[in-house]
Amino acid sequence: MTQPTAPAPGPPPEHQLPPVLLRRTARHKVVGGVCGGLGRYCDVDPVIFRIAMGVLSVTGGIGLIFYGFAWLLIPLEGEEENEARRALSGRVDGAALVAVLLALLGCGLFLSMLGNDGTLAFSALLSLAVVGAAVWSRRRTTAAPDGGPLDGATAHAVAEAPPEAKAPPTPDSPSWWRDPIVKDGTTGPVATGYLWGPPDASPDLAPLPRGRRAGVAARRPRGPRGIAGVVFLLALVAGGLGTGLTWDSQPLGTSLQIGLACALAVFGLGLVVGSLLGRIGGGTILLTVVTSVLLVGASVLPKQIDTQWMRTEWRPATAAAVAPQYQLGSGMATLDLSRVAVPVEETVSTKAEVGAGRLRVVLPGDATVRIRARAGVGDVRLPGDPVNDVDVAPDRDRTRTLAPPAGAKPAGTLDLDLAVALGQVEVTRAAS
Repeated sequence: MTQPTAPAPGPPPEHQLPPVLLRRTARHKVVGGVCGGLGRYCDVDPVIFRIAMGVLSVTGGIGLIFYGFAWLLIPLEGEEENEARRALSGRVDGAALVAVLLALLGCGLFLSMLGNDGTLAFSALLSLAVVGAAVWSRRRTTAAPDGGPLDGATAHAVAEAPPEAKAPPTPDSPSWWRDPIVKDGTTGPVATGYLWGPPDASPDLAPLPRGRRAGVAARRPRGPRGIAGVVFLLALVAGGLGTGLTWDSQPLGTSLQIGLACALAVFGLGLVVGSLLGRIGGGTILLTVVTSVLLVGASVLPKQIDTQWMRTEWRPATAAAVAPQYQLGSGMATLDLSRVAVPVEETVSTKAEVGAGRLRVVLPGDATVRIRARAGVGDVRLPGDPVNDVDVAPDRDRTRTLAPPAGAKPAGTLDLDLAVALGQVEVTRAAS
């Protein structure tokens, strides 16, 4: 009985090329090593990802959001545990904090840009272009030698074929995406390694001799100096300039958003510089978080709120003089309708809005009045409410129909739509 022939042994496992895994690089990182890892994984110059991240960061904050979450979720090369898993297990370090702050900064900038459709469309198109280029480059690296896709048999043959013996690469070996191409087609070494990034390796500095006997003072290495004070002052200046230059021409919410966004950009730049130089302090991180929260709060302020506090009084004398709409940004507004005589079986409609402050409406004494009064955050007081009963609450919305007092002359109907974003609506009826 013949024994089955054993299959020919394949190449040893150590000769098989390991798959390229998505890992953050530690040698050529600028901030967290995300762009360097993406460049190695997709076989693309990391400077492309760095430029795209920078553009997407300042045009809507999408780049900061992606970079922060990628820093948390992609592990460092040589490690199996990412920063997010370390943070969830209680081992929080500076890298995880910076990643979270970058994501928060990006979320704040994204919320502040929600009304800018052109900027968001540009960010979306740029994101799709970068993703498409990365996918194409990744598929190109796994294509067949003739340019077509690898089928099953070809892929199996490539996997079973022993790899070509090559000498191990040297640290200073040329690379098409790391070294510039000169006129003769060759590549020349550069000192920085990447087009944008730190050098491959820092040369070891020889210890300085004490030299006391020779008259040379001993030089002791100094630790990195803190830059929190400088970053805080620059953030104050940037925030003050951004708010001050737009105070008279923009609504309150928009002006505050511009100032806080400028301050947040300075804090973000300070965090990046601090992560590179080891100068990140808890105070800078706390101020960045507080500024992000304030930016989110400023983005939800109603656009009706103005930066100028004014006192306004509207006094139409006839029903025909009643305007369809009355508006005030911020301040005290009074709509006096006591002299308006609404003709019988007719309806006069008007709308009054105040962004922040107080809206007081005086009704005529002989008309039927339909009222809808709203306050985003504040109080609504209508005729018949208890005196001095102030009830401040969010989303106040009251609807009421007031009949004319007994013995009043016949009159028409007055339809009022009253709204205050932040403040009080008060409706009273004039004496007949």
